[in-house]
Amino acid sequence: MGEKLVPKRQYTEEFKMEAVRLAQSVGQHEAARRLGVPVATLGNWTRRECNLEATSVDRAATSSLVKRPVSEMEPEITRLRKELTSAKLDIEILRKATAYFAKGSR
Repeated sequence: MGEKLVPKRQYTEEFKMEAVRLAQSVGQHEAARRLGVPVATLGNWTRRECNLEATSVDRAATSSLVKRPVSEMEPEITRLRKELTSAKLDIEILRKATAYFAKGSR
């Protein structure tokens, strides 16, 4: 009896996307206050937007991996392994040089 029924409001997709952007820049509570939208509603829109972005990124990554045959990736893997070995050697040299100069400064 004492419950206050709030009419269901309809929002455009453009409004929702702009609300999510605002929430990302000023915070969810502040954006909800400025727009007069419940915080929970804005949270739902934010989660949905993040899920859509993650799905599109996953699809793009998966499609690019599926299109390349293994034979094309082998030379790149070999190059990357050589680059990793070189980077590890550089790091080891820098560690030894740092230790050497640290001893000399005492």
